[in-house]
Amino acid sequence: MSGQNTVTPTTEGLIEAAKAAKTRGTPPLEKWNPEFCGDLDMQIKRDGTWFYQGTPIGRIELVKLFASILWREGDDYFLKSPVEKVGITVEDAPFVAVDFEVEGIGESQTLRFLTNLGDVAEAGPEHPIRVVRDEETGEPSPYVLVRRNLEALIDRKSFYRLVDLGAHRDGWFGVWSGGEFFGIIPSEDLPQDG
Repeated sequence: MSGQNTVTPTTEGLIEAAKAAKTRGTPPLEKWNPEFCGDLDMQIKRDGTWFYQGTPIGRIELVKLFASILWREGDDYFLKSPVEKVGITVEDAPFVAVDFEVEGIGESQTLRFLTNLGDVAEAGPEHPIRVVRDEETGEPSPYVLVRRNLEALIDRKSFYRLVDLGAHRDGWFGVWSGGEFFGIIPSEDLPQDG
């Protein structure tokens, strides 16, 4: 994230922009091209908790407002309004998938994820699942695309449930959803029973 801080951004302006945009539906962030106004002391932790100046933001509606104007460019995250764009820090992914519903079985299965902020994403071609494995430990971090290019980290209990639904295909162990197969781990890397 850029260390430039040309203007000290205020959260009040962003809150007002988010409220105005929400009354008209999903904010058209892709159409807004404001100047970068510096970094805001705001962070989203790996567990999905939002912090402002080191203090957790306790009002879920305020967090949802900020999330509605969250924008990603490469590895950088911003809160974006028609008149300003401010950088924030995201520790891992901006959302956490805390649960999911299963409809159907096998190749006709659909997985519908729910995030910590109430977003719903039906895994499939438009909302793919991906798994990144830690190079040192091999520990998996699974994600599902929620909206635009913003992902949710799939929480551990949900990931274990996904593994229970897994199948093998073309040398991979993974899950089906929305007519797509999403590989979790190469079949040969799975521990062998016995």
